[in-house]
Parts: sequence; structure tokens; C-alpha cells
Amino acid sequence: MYDTAILIGRFEPVHTGHLALLQHALGVAKQVIVIVGSAFQARSPKNPFTWEERASMLLNALPEADRLRTRVVPVRDYYDEARWVKAVQQAVAAHTSANDTIGLVGHFKDATSSYLSAFPTWKLISLERQGSIDATMVRDAYFGATPATVQAALEQHRDVLPASTADLLTRFAQTPEFVALQEEWSMLRGYKKAWSTAPYPPVFVTVDAVLRCQNQILLIRRAHAPGKGLLAVPGGFIEQRETVWQSCLRELAEETHCDVTGAQLQETLQSVHVFDHPDRSQRGRTITHAHYFDLGNAPLPNVRADDDAAQVLWMPVSEIAQHEADFFEDHFQMLVHFLKDQININ
Repeated sequence: MYDTAILIGRFEPVHTGHLALLQHALGVAKQVIVIVGSAFQARSPKNPFTWEERASMLLNALPEADRLRTRVVPVRDYYDEARWVKAVQQAVAAHTSANDTIGLVGHFKDATSSYLSAFPTWKLISLERQGSIDATMVRDAYFGATPATVQAALEQHRDVLPASTADLLTRFAQTPEFVALQEEWSMLRGYKKAWSTAPYPPVFVTVDAVLRCQNQILLIRRAHAPGKGLLAVPGGFIEQRETVWQSCLRELAEETHCDVTGAQLQETLQSVHVFDHPDRSQRGRTITHAHYFDLGNAPLPNVRADDDAAQVLWMPVSEIAQHEADFFEDHFQMLVHFLKDQININ
């Protein structure tokens, strides 16, 4: 018997395969810590539910005695495995003692299960996959429906959806958030279908401009899916006859009409960083070159929203952390990278 068993997942949404792992963990340990990943993200077709909603699905599927032995802990995405592993270890350490025996429960489903090898000090309790169901199949059925047909869509997965999950999905389907996510899901499906006949999965190259002035960051609010209404740094896809630098200047001008000259931007360029995590974008494998500029205490440039931007705004660096769940894809972590001394996250 272990003192603590660890179960790690996104649970988007919770299904019976997840519950089988959780019940096994409860059977071999005094307490279970469930690490809910992708916490604090903006809602998206891949991450439609808040970590609190996922915790509710998990805990409400358990008898009361088991709920009392189960602790749900959120961990954000860092798009950096070493940093994520450290965050998971710190989260577990906060709820265990130094001498506790710890087991890690899971199964190797595919490449996304490689994290199970990242905790060598925990005993791996490897289980067979519990059936063929996965959360992606449930999400596709769910967002392929309408609020009026969602019950019929979920019926095909009735045997693998705990009552707590089915109830939450039914209620969520009546909200404006569901309609927005459904539209984005349809857009992403169409986007990927356009490339489905390519001999190899495409790799997209984009640019982003992180512009700082008077300790504020220039942001846009996205006008279109994916991420419609979310905050982002200005940026977009590189064009065929452009360099990365030329694309960065063009995207900044198109989306914000920022009146800083190219020469001024060249003088104030602090660094360029490539963000290339395989899961950073739901559109497909997307590698971006983010350029960080600091104009110091110069007057704020004139800006105006256009192109893919519904709004352009200057946000004080001190306010960025409180808007984490409002950012598109990994743009919050992008800002954390460049402003790590100013943005405080646990």
C-alpha cells in the first residue's frame, strides 16, 4: 500500500477510462492526488472546461468515502517539460511528507504519455488501456452537435460517460460558451481538412511581436477564430517571399498600425525566441519566432486595430498575470518568457 498515488491528466472531459485509473489508485494508496493539467487556459475545443469543472466531474463520480481521500490539484501548461515536471513535483510535495511512498498510475497510450517516464523517483503503476475510448472522440461528438442535438450525440458514448460528466456536458451545451467553441471546432476541422491531402503533415511558420513601452505591452483582441475574443500579441503567418523580420514588421503594422519605424524597432530589439512546442497550437504544428522590443520610456506609439485584430490595447505588465485565462494559445507563457522578472506565477 502506497501513502500516495498520483494520477495526471487533462480529463477533457472525464470518461470511464479515467475513472478506472482513479479507482485503481484509490485501491493501492491511502490518498490520491489528481494533477489536472492545462489549468488556467482559455476555453478552446481542446481544453473546453475549467479545471474546477473537471474536478467536479471527477469527484462527483466517486462515493463520498473516496472523495475524502482524493485531492485535485491544478497545474498550468508551461510548454516546457522540465518546468512542468518541476511544477508537478512541487504540487505533490505540498500535500505529502518527505518519507511518503509514492506511486504514479497511468498507461502508455501514445506519444502524449511520455510524461510517465519523467518522474523516476515515483514507482510507476502501469495499467492496460481501459477500452478504446478517449476524450478526443467525446469532444468531436459533442462539438459536432448543436444544443438541440447534443443529447443524441452523447448517447453514442453513454456507456463511457459517468453521470457527473454527462450532466455537466448537457448543462454546458446550453451556454454561449458552447456555441462559440462549436464554431471554433468547425473552423479548425475545416482548416485541417484543407491540408489533409498533403503528403506530410504541414509545419507552419509564424512571427509575433512583443512590444513594450512605459512598462506596458501592446496586445490585440482577436477578431476571428481560432481564439476569437482572446488576447494575443500581434503576429501571423510568414509569407512566401518574406524573411522572418519582414513578416514581423508587416504583421505588427497590419494589426495595430503602430507608428514606430522599422529602424526604431531594430534599435530597440532585445531578443528573438523560437516557441516550437508540438502542442502550442490547435491549428497544427506551428513554430513561431517571437521578437521582443522595449521602447523604454518613450511616448506610447499611436495604434489602431485592423486586419485580424478586433481591438488593440496597452496592458500594464503588472496586470498581465491576472488575465492568464484570457490569452490565446501559449501567448501568456510567451510573455512570461520575456518578462519573467515582472510576471509572477507559481
